Amino acid sequence: MTPTPPRPAPVPSEPSDPATSASGPSAAPAASIDEVLALFTDWADDPYDEELSQLAHALQTAALALEADAPDSLVVAALLHDVGHLLTLAAGTPAPPTPGAVSRPVIEEDDHETVGARYLTGLFPPAVTGPIALHVRAKRYLCATEPGYEAALSSGSAASLARQGGRLDEAEVATFARNPGAADAVALRRWDDRGKVEGLTVPALDTYRDRLARVTTGSPPPP
Repeated sequence: MTPTPPRPAPVPSEPSDPATSASGPSAAPAASIDEVLALFTDWADDPYDEELSQLAHALQTAALALEADAPDSLVVAALLHDVGHLLTLAAGTPAPPTPGAVSRPVIEEDDHETVGARYLTGLFPPAVTGPIALHVRAKRYLCATEPGYEAALSSGSAASLARQGGRLDEAEVATFARNPGAADAVALRRWDDRGKVEGLTVPALDTYRDRLARVTTGSPPPP
């Protein structure tokens, strides 16, 4: 009797919102929109990994989402996609830099996308936290699938790529492509890559407050 060959191991699937399932370090969930925005005002001038501040990068990324006529949830994801970096900054400061600044437990910087998405999960739906949780994986996906993408990365993004795992392999590419959140994560990644222009004038942080509130409560956008 011919023995039955073993079945190949199934390729694991990614959750559509890794913020709800990934393991690793985390911060206490955000309690309010004011708390989230305070992170940006408290750390507004801290340098991003380019010649740009944290706040300037966030605002430019959100402005690109607005320009693309993205839905409110994706505009909010673009604005808040690097909030994990701000949580790391807050955690590494012995005392808050300004009265009322948010202080957080120590967080590993290389996991900023998961930490940031988890932090926002208590306030925002998966349409916001999913793209945030996947935006680093989207970079790795584009490096593996799009000729010229990796070579065009900024110096900071190129330097972080190795720490983040490098290009996805063939199985990982297929898994990512099947994720229902992949398209939004790739869109966010492209705005993230472009939102690094020194001195660019874009809408201010407070102009997003109503949009944040709508997405939090699930209210429809104004006509």
